Amino acid sequence: MLKKITSLLPGFNCGNCGYSQCEDFALSLINGEEELCTCPVLKRQAFAANKTSIEKLIQKQNRDNNHNIITGVIDNYKADIVLKPLKNEKSCRETLLPFCTIDLKAGDIIKYRPLGCPITHIAKIIDRQYSLITVAITGPDNDRNIGNNAVIDVGICMVLAFQGRYEGKTLKVGETIRFLPHHCMMQKIHSGVVVQIEKGKVRIEIIDLKVWGMPKINSTNT
Repeated sequence: MLKKITSLLPGFNCGNCGYSQCEDFALSLINGEEELCTCPVLKRQAFAANKTSIEKLIQKQNRDNNHNIITGVIDNYKADIVLKPLKNEKSCRETLLPFCTIDLKAGDIIKYRPLGCPITHIAKIIDRQYSLITVAITGPDNDRNIGNNAVIDVGICMVLAFQGRYEGKTLKVGETIRFLPHHCMMQKIHSGVVVQIEKGKVRIEIIDLKVWGMPKINSTNT
């Protein structure tokens, strides 16, 4: 759908719609965030047929999937995006602040419980910078050795950031969003601030498991 609509847009990347790329504008149309009339170029007679085709595509999508609302299983909150793994990884990445004094390094397999989460995680350390470690979740697991690496119990950690590919609404740097980590066993909605976006990948910081002042989806209507 995204490729079809993008191909029907003028392709000038002029920015008059508020987006730097026609593809970003196309995604905003798919997510219902913008109206087609926002693009001034489509008002030209030369693009009348394209405009009609785009309208039909959007109407068809709305009928087919009713916008595919993403909701959390436990709290039933609505999410803006699903955060998925980076290429060739099993889960989206987490940046952690461990409260332990263990000397950790890239390649270590650790067991920890994120502050505020009842689930113990098993993860591989991808990178360490000072006291912060970046990990990729391998799953809740038991304490057996994984390959040649013993699982190191680091206790409670604070999750400071998530990084991965995303699907859902068009994001903007600096906005607070609700997201569902693809690997979350509780299927609980998280919130955080978008700090970086690049080619379908996003980094979200100031992570919170609480969702403040955001309406719930009425479960009787879903």
